[in-house]
Amino acid sequence: MKADIQLRPSQYRGAALLLFLLSLVVLETLFWGHNPASQNLDQAFHAPTLAEPLGTDQFGRSNLARLSSALQTSILMAVFSVLTSATLGVSLGVVAGWKRGWIDRILSIVVNILLALPGLVLVLLFGALVPGSFFILYVAISLVLWVEYFRVIRARTITVMNSPEVEASLLYGFGPWYVFKRHLWPACKKDIYTLACFGAGNSVLALASIGFVYVGLRPPHAELGLMMVELFPYYSDAAWVLLQPLTAVILLVLGFHLIAGGERE
Repeated sequence: MKADIQLRPSQYRGAALLLFLLSLVVLETLFWGHNPASQNLDQAFHAPTLAEPLGTDQFGRSNLARLSSALQTSILMAVFSVLTSATLGVSLGVVAGWKRGWIDRILSIVVNILLALPGLVLVLLFGALVPGSFFILYVAISLVLWVEYFRVIRARTITVMNSPEVEASLLYGFGPWYVFKRHLWPACKKDIYTLACFGAGNSVLALASIGFVYVGLRPPHAELGLMMVELFPYYSDAAWVLLQPLTAVILLVLGFHLIAGGERE
């Protein structure tokens, strides 16, 4: 039987990029397992070897171990932020679009206030208030991401709730759960999927951006933006080391954005 949904080639390429990065984490854990914070100044900027496939940084720390730890941090941030923001944004968007009235007005005011502030500025503000806290950064990024879910799902819900199909279901006495499962979810799921993929890429960029301006996670924690700002003064001595976290950020964001490509019916 022919599949109802076929993935685009770009989505396969995006999945391959993410699997490649995840394989680096798994291989480093299984076969090397170095401590990303362990220093050896005698081995500073040591060239790649079998023992250190990506060489070492300015403190003689394992680049592979630090890159693996940083990738885990970025991926966890993306997963947690997307799950939280999607749950919050979809739930409130459905309630606002379905109930309308004062609930819709209050939620719309909150959204407009958040939209008046650039998202990265809000994340920077939270990061500056509690420096080095993964949890606070997760909360800040989630607060920025949920707004897009709310706006899209609210608009979609208003359209669906005014459709003849929903009116017929309500006249026949079907409850809210049936209406959501039968009418709202099929209309919203592709939007949620796309927003989740782009949101994951944006959360990786946000975490790296605040790390680059030294407001995010603190040393000796390994984080892609922090690694870039630490290695930037040595770009003329070991540019290949600086390129490692930069390439990881590019591949992560590109992978999520490629996966966001629409489904082919």
